[in-house]
Amino acid sequence: MLSRLSLRARLLLAVIALAAVGLLAADIVTYTSLRSFLVDRVDRSLDDNAHSLRGREGDERHPAQPGVFVQVRSSSGETVLATEPSAPFPGRTERLPKLPATIEPPIETHGGDVARYFTVSSRPGGERFRVRASLEPGATAMLVVASSLRDVDSTLDRLLLIELIVTALVLGGIAALGLWLVRLGLRPLDAIGGTAAAIAAGDLSRRVERAEDRTEVGRLGLALNSMLAQIETAFRAREASERKLRRFVADASHELRTPLAAVRAYAELFTRGASERPDDLARSMTGIRRESERMSLLVDDLLLLARLDEGRPLERARVELDDLVTEAVETAQAVEPDRPIELEADRAIVLGDRDRLRQIVDNLLANVRTHTPLRTRVHVTVARHNGTAEVAVADSGPGLEPEQVEHVFERFYRADASRARASGGVGLGLSIVAAVAEAHGGTVSARSDRGGGAVFTISLPLADGRTPS
Repeated sequence: MLSRLSLRARLLLAVIALAAVGLLAADIVTYTSLRSFLVDRVDRSLDDNAHSLRGREGDERHPAQPGVFVQVRSSSGETVLATEPSAPFPGRTERLPKLPATIEPPIETHGGDVARYFTVSSRPGGERFRVRASLEPGATAMLVVASSLRDVDSTLDRLLLIELIVTALVLGGIAALGLWLVRLGLRPLDAIGGTAAAIAAGDLSRRVERAEDRTEVGRLGLALNSMLAQIETAFRAREASERKLRRFVADASHELRTPLAAVRAYAELFTRGASERPDDLARSMTGIRRESERMSLLVDDLLLLARLDEGRPLERARVELDDLVTEAVETAQAVEPDRPIELEADRAIVLGDRDRLRQIVDNLLANVRTHTPLRTRVHVTVARHNGTAEVAVADSGPGLEPEQVEHVFERFYRADASRARASGGVGLGLSIVAAVAEAHGGTVSARSDRGGGAVFTISLPLADGRTPS
């Protein structure tokens, strides 16, 4: 049953139940204590009346106080003397106690008397009487004194009514205050529920407001905000990855479509009689071979990027980076003898895949050939700095715009979108540089030099983190 109630209702019921138990216990203790006090006071009054009736001479017929019933019984139980209580107020008729025919011998000792105290009803009913039966020292007669408990019962009834009213008012106040406090305490949970609903509807930017670490609910809100931030970051990364993948597939398809169309055109030219014309046949075969090689290079680059994205481990061996860069510069000078290339190389040893490291240096030099005039000066350096080896390729060409610096390492990105593919490539060279460098635990960067031109830098950790001697 309780499991079907809300948390707010269960907390409120628990508070009310606990308060009710406490108030009931206090009411019972108060009522019992006052009743005991009042009855003890009546007993003391009966003691005084019994002592005054006995008198110095033992005259048991001494008049009692108003409202006190007196009876004397012999040892055989017969009533020897009985006096009706006089009314304390004129015009009021006093009821008489309904005494039992036989009263057990007193067993309690009070002030030298052996007395018994008990409570009986009245005749007619409606009241209660407190009765004291005692045996006087040296006497065989039993003195019975009774006094009405009308005032005691009236006081107790009034107390009971007051306790009921006060208890009801206190429970009502506790219920109202508890409901307000519970609502105030659970308000953050309502906010968390609203935030969760908004996030479920697609608003990943929502957060739990006013989440503090001073309360349990506040700490829950902070934990949820942290979790939601991670979830949002993961979703954003997933969306970005999906966008990059769609763009990657679209660009790859677009890049492959051109050489495929060229191969198909050359094949159609062959089927239309180029085989009988030596000049057309040679042109068709040369075109098919050229476009096939272009497709092969593109596919190889795509496969390399795919393997790097999957995190496949590369070969790890000691590579003398200065020698590798020197070889790459010599090859570039052989490809373009008229381009001045300067080299400054300090000895640096790194751990990695020599072929892939050579590839990214070749890509940087090929990028210079593609985007700068023929006689543009190039300066290549290999230096050690704070446990890393840095390879920098700087040219004195037109440089890079800030937007180009931001996107230059993205796949299929071209600084000049109108550049022909025959001269501008497919836009994967610098992407491969970044992917291979990251696979080796390094970084890449690009900037425009102050004096003009672009500077591309590869940073790789030195072998064992030490500078070679």
